[in-house]
Amino acid sequence: MARTVGIDLGTISSCVAVFSHENVEIIADEQGRRTTPSYVAFTESGRLFGDVAKNQMGINCGNTVFAVKRLIGRQFDDSTVQTDIKHWPFKVINVSGKPEIQVEYKNEIKSFVPEEILAMVLTKMIETTEIHCGKKIYEAVITVPASFNSWQRQSIRDAACIAGLCVLNIIDESTAAALAYGINFDTTDERNVLVFNLGGGTFNVSVLKIEERIFEVKSVAGDAHLGGEDFVNRLVSYFVQEFKHKYEKNLSDDKRALVRLRSACERAKITLSSSLNASVEIDSLHDGIDFYSTITRTRFENLCADLFCSTLEPVEKALCDAKMDKASIHDIVLVGGSVRIPKVQNLLQNLFNGKELVQSINPDEAAAYGALGQFVDGQFVADNSSTDNSSRTIRRRAIRRLDNSSPS
Repeated sequence: MARTVGIDLGTISSCVAVFSHENVEIIADEQGRRTTPSYVAFTESGRLFGDVAKNQMGINCGNTVFAVKRLIGRQFDDSTVQTDIKHWPFKVINVSGKPEIQVEYKNEIKSFVPEEILAMVLTKMIETTEIHCGKKIYEAVITVPASFNSWQRQSIRDAACIAGLCVLNIIDESTAAALAYGINFDTTDERNVLVFNLGGGTFNVSVLKIEERIFEVKSVAGDAHLGGEDFVNRLVSYFVQEFKHKYEKNLSDDKRALVRLRSACERAKITLSSSLNASVEIDSLHDGIDFYSTITRTRFENLCADLFCSTLEPVEKALCDAKMDKASIHDIVLVGGSVRIPKVQNLLQNLFNGKELVQSINPDEAAAYGALGQFVDGQFVADNSSTDNSSRTIRRRAIRRLDNSSPS
């Protein structure tokens, strides 16, 4: 029997889940990670994916592609596209007004539309899942940011089609996370849930009403171009300026140096979620200069203060659109890797007058897990709602709750 998967196709990392024997299982990649970097590298001999692709960026930066989900459904001259291009080591070209990624692959210059790159990521994830399950995968439920328009959602369907998948449904990430959270609610009492979803490339807030296992989306809001990538960009800019001040040398035109610095900044950002200080140490970063520095959590928070604060306005808008006040919200569910940043949590908690935030589900895995939340007795129940942000309802039965495993 063909299996169906739930896929959280993320800007920076992706996650896949399967439904089997009344259980939802997150599938680990070849490196044992339950989330896989959404990276594709092109080399003389073939393609690399995930961590393997990411780890060779330093020597193949121009042909290692990531974060292309930010290009989905956009024009080349879109201001956000132009901003992203400045931070990426790979080349994005203008083809009839649309962005395409140009790389050198097997000693030839090739260009790919964003959907083709995403299809490669999907194909690799499906291959890994098929090896694990021992069965062919034909169907998928795929999550997207709630702010994605119909064109962007169709682009995700196109990517899945290229990968050989039949898409049963496109579901909002926040809705999927709410399904993951509410799977084992035994009470029939009405609960209002706010899902705060801050990932690698997008930010969304959804307000849902859950009653008798009926999930009704009341409102969504967010920013389709805000996430962990932007926080890392702030760190990179900060250290580029520090290097220039210390050594009177400009890193801006050294792509390899910027890639290595970016990787160090990603690690520093993660470290600062659990520590007050982080080190950045890179041997021979530029012109043979070893670069060693530190950054405090406070400095990081100051660098990103406007970005962090900008997450609150969509929360207020979502509440207003749902015709609810803050006191009406029973649960605040955190989703996405960037919700681990303490300042983000503090701002959100203060907005709700100190209300405890729900952290009982893994924020990296919740969307993939909940994507399969529309299975009833092993059968898929289609959500025929429109793709706009109007109220929509999903009915489902309980399956086993997602455990709060540690982040990979």
